[in-house]
Amino acid sequence: MIALLSTEHIRLAGSDWFCSGRVEIYHNGVWGTVCDDSFDNNDAQVVCKQLGCGQPLTVHASAYFGEGTGEIWLDDVGCSGYEASLSQCSHSGFGSNNCEHSEDVGVTFARTANSSFLSFSYVTEVHQISPYQSCSGNVQIYHDWAWREVSYNGFDMNAANVACRQMGCGPAASISQYNYNYNVLDDVSCSGSEVSLKECQHRNPWTYHYGHRVYVACSVRLIGPSRCAGRVEVYNSNGWQTVCDDGWDLNDAQVVCRQLGCGTALAATHSAYFGKGPDKILLDDVGCTGSETYLTDCSHRGYWVQNCTHNQDAGVICSAGLIRLTGPNRCSGRVEIYNNGSWGTVCNNSWNINEARVVCRQLGCGTSLSIHHFGEGFGQINEVTCTGSERHLSECSHSGFGAQHCNHSQDAGVICSGKNPFLVKTFMFPNS
Repeated sequence: MIALLSTEHIRLAGSDWFCSGRVEIYHNGVWGTVCDDSFDNNDAQVVCKQLGCGQPLTVHASAYFGEGTGEIWLDDVGCSGYEASLSQCSHSGFGSNNCEHSEDVGVTFARTANSSFLSFSYVTEVHQISPYQSCSGNVQIYHDWAWREVSYNGFDMNAANVACRQMGCGPAASISQYNYNYNVLDDVSCSGSEVSLKECQHRNPWTYHYGHRVYVACSVRLIGPSRCAGRVEVYNSNGWQTVCDDGWDLNDAQVVCRQLGCGTALAATHSAYFGKGPDKILLDDVGCTGSETYLTDCSHRGYWVQNCTHNQDAGVICSAGLIRLTGPNRCSGRVEIYNNGSWGTVCNNSWNINEARVVCRQLGCGTSLSIHHFGEGFGQINEVTCTGSERHLSECSHSGFGAQHCNHSQDAGVICSGKNPFLVKTFMFPNS
């Protein structure tokens, strides 16, 4: 069994700009705030890194963006600025504080007029912000200092596939038109091979008009600690639904990993290993050979024909789910490996373009462009030696986990040719 770390989700609330607001963390199933005691620019820098925002401009004390509710998760936060998340910084412990919500901290980051962000926004049945990324909704691009909705006019399945791939959600399942709105970006046309919607053809300059918004539903997603490890959910006309673990094996998991561009299947998990899903169970007795393009191509009992409960929700762990790059985007950063329940780094002794090439291949990030240092990490330091032909780092030779002659000033990093600097932003859309 491979142990996995629960991921930390973070958001900024109380502002109409997603890179400005009250700092809130999702922990133990609940959103809570952060106390302003000793919170400074280094701490804000870590928040910036987690959200993909610009450089911090201002740290706001004394509930500048209004008082939050519920838990105050962190107090006395002390970051160096290089950490991957606030939970890696020193603090008084989750839920341990001597604060009131009148001390909730907020931050404001620098804006750029044409940041290449993409989001799916959608109406939720429950009035809350989901802690997970969305793989369906109205398509929006951040342009000219604001989120701009994309028009249904000219938007086809090629464009939808680009959007879904950009969001790490597999291929598109469907597109539809949704309500009228103003400020809709028009005539986006893609070949289907682009990395992002920004690369597709469109009217130049961008033009806005009053028209239908486009709604895109992608086909599959994983709900868990990374986009390549989690509970399997498949999109159907009735929403996101789970898969039962009856007969669930590595062949089935391999199809999911390939569909998401997440490398090879390392494990097919059972018994709601990544938690129970909230909706219906779509598939049971799935039987794949491993060569299918989509999970729905495999044999199964039929949609909603099952004898399961959500205690049997199936999951997968793909090879790209146990490695990550901590840096400016998912294809550039400090190399970190998940082992024995925690994330650790890789020593740059003998680290060269061969090792970098394996990392980029494993993450689906193209080929390696250069090796680089992206600051000091935390945890165990590992030494790895590759020939460059391996499929993932675990196939390379290493002298056991835990390097003996390294410190974190020697943490290895890579810059891959693939780029994915797009923030996944999920929020509630007001009923209209």
